[in-house]
Amino acid sequence: MFELIKLKGNTYYIESPAKIGVYLSGTEVYLIDSGNDKDAGRKIRKLLDEKCWHLRGIVNTHSNADHIGGNAYLAKQTQCGIYANGIERAFTRWPILETSFLYGGYPPKDLRHKFLRAAESPAQDFSADGFPQELIPVDLPGHFFHMVGFRTPDDVVFLADCLSSREILDKYHISFIYNVEEYLQTLDKVEAMKAAIFVPSHAAVTSDIIPLVQYNRAKVMEIGERIYGMCRIPLIFEEILKQIFDVYSLQLNFEQYVLVGSTLRSYLSWLRDAQKINVEFDNNRLYWKCI
Repeated sequence: MFELIKLKGNTYYIESPAKIGVYLSGTEVYLIDSGNDKDAGRKIRKLLDEKCWHLRGIVNTHSNADHIGGNAYLAKQTQCGIYANGIERAFTRWPILETSFLYGGYPPKDLRHKFLRAAESPAQDFSADGFPQELIPVDLPGHFFHMVGFRTPDDVVFLADCLSSREILDKYHISFIYNVEEYLQTLDKVEAMKAAIFVPSHAAVTSDIIPLVQYNRAKVMEIGERIYGMCRIPLIFEEILKQIFDVYSLQLNFEQYVLVGSTLRSYLSWLRDAQKINVEFDNNRLYWKCI
């Protein structure tokens, strides 16, 4: 882990739990994301120091903690700029927003930890002075609000979290999705995309992204069909959540409750907007039921 790997030209990545992009401009570098915490930031800085490279800026694909966790440490140590897009900028500046969004209220201590809540960092918009014009943002919404990827001048595309590896999907089945409709549109966009190399944050680097796109799309449709099938009889949300965990032999804990729970609510919204399921209120309970 935390090995610097050259991809093409001036484009590198750091192998880590969520791959970190590195673009070299002279002796200055820009990072694409920064890892999950201060310790990741220290390891990144060590790699850059060994190369005598100066960190000029960090461009964040989105605001999940495993992508912005090293921001605060690296900015303090190097005075680099930090850049984020749209709502992601707000979540990066005020990470309490993410845990509050996931939980649906003020989160208890069980959820106020670095896995879900990074340290605050002073992110600027992509329009700010200092943003690296060589890195072209690619809109990839769906997984999170205003997530982007980046295309480098070397024709390498960093895809952030719009795809999960086959191994992750086979083990956990449900990847986090905020907007299922937008996510499926992003998969279509990536499937049609041309590049020399694709770098998903949580899957292997590849020159052929199409099989992985198709595998992720199939899993989304599978989950949607399972939820639809469950709702042939009226169910409250907690029962849907339990059945999903049971059918995939998953173990519920507080973190999974908010992450998978949020995703299942997004699936329910998607199915309701498509007029496949409806809601009923009975005895002060909300039930989901197929139309």
